[in-house]
Amino acid sequence: MTDLPPLRRLLADHPGRCDGAVILDYDARLMRRKRLVTAEGRGFLVDLPEVTNLDAWWGFELEDGTTLEIVPADEALVEVTGDLPRLAWHIGNRHTPCQIEPARLLIRHDHVIEAMLTQLGARLRPVTAPFTPEGGAYGHGRTMGHDHGHSHAHAH
Repeated sequence: MTDLPPLRRLLADHPGRCDGAVILDYDARLMRRKRLVTAEGRGFLVDLPEVTNLDAWWGFELEDGTTLEIVPADEALVEVTGDLPRLAWHIGNRHTPCQIEPARLLIRHDHVIEAMLTQLGARLRPVTAPFTPEGGAYGHGRTMGHDHGHSHAHAH
């Protein structure tokens, strides 16, 4: 199978037809230049003028008019239940990406955040689901979490 032509533009809304899908996890949905592969196995080049959060877009239109939907991939996450407003405040205070739903919060695995939440009375459960956390403070962009893979000290 041959590659598809490169990206013409990002599409904000469903264009009326969909020729395929690109399944991307949360990290992969933040990009500037990358070769992507559709769910059907065909590659194409995305070359954007700047790093872009694809969560804000429906999909891609390629140079030949092909339209491809951006689909969030299933990821290993942690479901958080309990006093959701209080727990969400503490998660946000740590700049941790968080998907907010009526009956639960979803975060990525982070042993430091999970220990804090457990001390706050949260119930935690591993789940697999697409991860589509809230955007930045003004509803767009990315919330950048801390890396807890090494020891460091800082104040908030």
